Amino acid sequence: MQDWLTMTAADLGRGIEDGQIDPVALCTTYLDAIDAHPLRDRIYARVTADRAMSEARAASDRAKTGQRLSRLDGVPISWKDLFDTAGVGTEAGSLLLKGRMPQDDAQVLKNATAMGLVCLGKTHMSELAFSGLGYNPSTATPPCVNDHGAVSGGSSSGAAASVAFGLAAAAIGSDTGGSVRIPAAWNDLVGLKTTAGRVSLDGVVPLAKQFDTVGPLCRSVEDAGLLLAALEGGKSADLSGFDLTGRRLAVLRTVAMDEIQDTPAGAFDAAVERLKDAGATVEILEFPELEDAVPLSGCLYTAEAYGLWRDVIEDNPTAMYSEILERFRLGKSHSGPDYIAAWAQLEGIRERYTRATAGFDAVILPTAPIVPPQLERLESDHDYYVSSNLMTLRNTRIGNLMGGCAITLPTGTASCGITLMGAPGCEERLLRLAAAAQEALA
Repeated sequence: MQDWLTMTAADLGRGIEDGQIDPVALCTTYLDAIDAHPLRDRIYARVTADRAMSEARAASDRAKTGQRLSRLDGVPISWKDLFDTAGVGTEAGSLLLKGRMPQDDAQVLKNATAMGLVCLGKTHMSELAFSGLGYNPSTATPPCVNDHGAVSGGSSSGAAASVAFGLAAAAIGSDTGGSVRIPAAWNDLVGLKTTAGRVSLDGVVPLAKQFDTVGPLCRSVEDAGLLLAALEGGKSADLSGFDLTGRRLAVLRTVAMDEIQDTPAGAFDAAVERLKDAGATVEILEFPELEDAVPLSGCLYTAEAYGLWRDVIEDNPTAMYSEILERFRLGKSHSGPDYIAAWAQLEGIRERYTRATAGFDAVILPTAPIVPPQLERLESDHDYYVSSNLMTLRNTRIGNLMGGCAITLPTGTASCGITLMGAPGCEERLLRLAAAAQEALA
């Protein structure tokens, strides 16, 4: 049974289908592991044991009668604490929302439940999802699986930790500027950022709706495809029969390689060599306009985030962690015309980026240019916190700004991921490519 805690969600689903795994026993194993884990309270905000067992019993009954709803029917997963859960607190890592009790599930949770997935509970996160580090002194700071003294990455920090520490078979997080991909990379997981607008945000606590996306953190590309299908209530992509032979990959040099630390740089270079050995053609891509696009996030993100949260924040500002409060308040300095002009400029850059990358199967880059910072220093050094947060999200934010989908894969070097970026709405194509890349990197 202990192996169940490290198996992919897909393999657990196959075990249920073959009659080798009972969903009730599987759920009990995960709940017992959560209860016994010394870091439980730094990872889970709330455990929904009663709901999980009820859903597991229903999945067990379906399995016995050959009426399974999907490959993942009966598989237990966790949910970031910004997805509404009926009758269970959803506070988005903020004391501003303490006691918030939704009356209905988020649409993506409804969809996943209808596909038979089991909800283990809600995981800790950066406050209101506005940090890539995962440090949250207001509620809890989940640890990195590779270094318990370091942060796990944010804002889906507990989501990543729940999977990496064997306390969920997979997790659902959100990604506005890197919040799925950073914690996935730092905890040696697969993380999928979907195209903005593809997956429902109904019942999801917002940060910046123009960039907010929903996506899975998991142990394999196959899991990512199955979970995307569950979130949408649809059919997963066929990942079979795809390899890297003749695939064109572009290594993005502009911005993405600036000031990168030696460890992620070395991990990325080694990963690129393995992709080439598997038959991919790799070319260098320079896109100088990214140097104009990246600074636009200072206006686009903060103006929208502060616009959405201004009244709540200013009604009780002392309830917020000071670093997050300061970041939200940066939105004050941007006018409506600033915001519109920034979007107009970004849309033009997106069009030219699409043309520049159209001939490639994916654009690749290191997921994060730094390794996980130490929690102790983040707690005591304001300048270090700010610089680390900005550097952490720099590469991932490129994907959000350019409007496409993206997936991070482990490189084999601890806390170092490689990202593959695809065109908007092309998740299935990207997943097929990523499955072949994962095999080459294994």
